Amino acid sequence: MIDKVSMKKTLLEMGRKARSASKELKTMRSVQKNKILSSIATRLVEEKDYILSQNKIDLKNGRENGLSNAMLDRLELTEDRISNIAKGLHEISGLQDAVAKVDSTYIRPNGLEIKKIRVPIGVIGIIYESRPNVTVDAAGLCLKSGNAVFLRGGSESIHSNMAFAKVMQESGLEAGLPEAAVQLIPWTDREAINIMLRMDEFIDLLIPRGGEGLIRKVVETSTIPVIKHYKGVCHIYVDSEFNKEMALNIIENSKCQRPGVCNALETLLVHKDIAEDFLPALEQLLAERHVQLRCGKKARQILPSAESATEEDWKKEYLDLILSVKVVDSVKDAVEHISTYGSDHSDCIITENDKNANFFLRAVDSAAVYVNASTRFTDGAMFGMGAEIGISTDRIHARGPMGLEELTTYKYVIYGKGQIR
Repeated sequence: MIDKVSMKKTLLEMGRKARSASKELKTMRSVQKNKILSSIATRLVEEKDYILSQNKIDLKNGRENGLSNAMLDRLELTEDRISNIAKGLHEISGLQDAVAKVDSTYIRPNGLEIKKIRVPIGVIGIIYESRPNVTVDAAGLCLKSGNAVFLRGGSESIHSNMAFAKVMQESGLEAGLPEAAVQLIPWTDREAINIMLRMDEFIDLLIPRGGEGLIRKVVETSTIPVIKHYKGVCHIYVDSEFNKEMALNIIENSKCQRPGVCNALETLLVHKDIAEDFLPALEQLLAERHVQLRCGKKARQILPSAESATEEDWKKEYLDLILSVKVVDSVKDAVEHISTYGSDHSDCIITENDKNANFFLRAVDSAAVYVNASTRFTDGAMFGMGAEIGISTDRIHARGPMGLEELTTYKYVIYGKGQIR
């Protein structure tokens, strides 16, 4: 067990090395980065036996510590999962590089040519739980966008994470990756996170991935800017003018296709004029999918067998086959409910009325706002970004799925011919 003084000294040295590596990455060409990512992907498959042996240690410890079957499934690696992780790196290497992309160009009256171009952020810290694949996914996205990465995974996956990091570091170095471009904190002691959160001299941005408790701790403690989302309380509002079959399909997909993720539907709002006809059909459909309904007063008058919703239910991210249902008087009332209880993640209106659709799009201030489509599309791959490092509900720098472009910032490049002011 390392003492806190030695831990802090080591982490600060790791930070210094990450800063140095980030300077080298900023000038690296796309072809070089792609070669490195492909080399790492190939080595991951070659080293699968070593990685699986370390994962078995985490699984054994997890069972002894009483991890749920769902958590063990998230933790477990197989040959197929490692192959898919490697495939993901190959896909990242094939994505268009966001670095050096020109956002805008204009010429001033004095002849100065001003360009706004994308550049790497620098050093990105990722704090995450459970899934060891995040170690590789996050590193791959950061490297492709020209950033050094500082990783701190969960204690339950420490051996798997360290195995992935070791393979990435060794194979990356052989392929030309700057030393310390990928670093993993090797201790499970929470003091390591406390130190990391104050390393603003070396880390430019933090991205926490995990439960609401972890994210709130990071935000409350960090002296480094944080991009985050606390939870995904996603809504669908069914308007009075709507296609019934389409509405049922969208709701079923949003709630049932994968209920344990942040872009799954949690609260359904239904216009009063169609509630008497629509809600029984919905109840029948969702009963077949074993969805439990928790209804507001008006909705429960129509569906008396459903449970009553409490005030807490409207704020709840269930991550399960449970759905809150409320009858509202108008699109304005639906927007007011979303503004009061939503989490600024993903919200949808199902309507054939263009006026109401446009009002909903303007009034709902979430990272992703839909008309007549499943909330499950809030995802980097579904948005055509390839991969993503998380979903942001912030309003500054990045919102929604964070792909390669969101892992860059910009600077102005100015070309002159001797102009002076």
